[in-house]
Amino acid sequence: MNAPAAPRWPAWARRVALGVAALATAAGLAACAMPERIAPGTPAAEVLHTLGAPSARYPLPEGGERLQYTRQPAGQQVFNVDLDAQGRTLRVEQALNESLFAQRIQPNHWTKTDVLREYGPPAQIIGVHNFKGDIWVWRYADGPVWRLLYIDVDPGGTVRGYSVGDESLPDPPDPR
Repeated sequence: MNAPAAPRWPAWARRVALGVAALATAAGLAACAMPERIAPGTPAAEVLHTLGAPSARYPLPEGGERLQYTRQPAGQQVFNVDLDAQGRTLRVEQALNESLFAQRIQPNHWTKTDVLREYGPPAQIIGVHNFKGDIWVWRYADGPVWRLLYIDVDPGGTVRGYSVGDESLPDPPDPR
């Protein structure tokens, strides 16, 4: 006696299933590529093999290069992998760290270039009526709290200030 034939899925259902499987695989691979696990001294080639192509590359003022891996606009992290002049990892840092903002951000001194080198492209750029310029916005997490970093950039490209605030999240759906 022959076993009954397995039911055949419609073409659209097979495409959806393949798409879901591809997304799950990509998410699994991305989860394995964790910048914070790169050790000091790791060669650039190994960093690139492990993490893939960076979102951006920037020369560092003291020599060497910064490989930047951003998870903006939907994510809440920007990892900077700093390499020395010989291409070895000096440090890996999650740049969107509230305890570092006051140490790093230099109002009236920094330009857009400095901001991009430190934090990468913002998740959003907004305008407000009481500032002639743009407000660049990044999403980040401070423990369980979702936060926003705002950097005020004047029309000439100079940073004039910064502030932080809570990210307002939508209320969960009503279970009724």
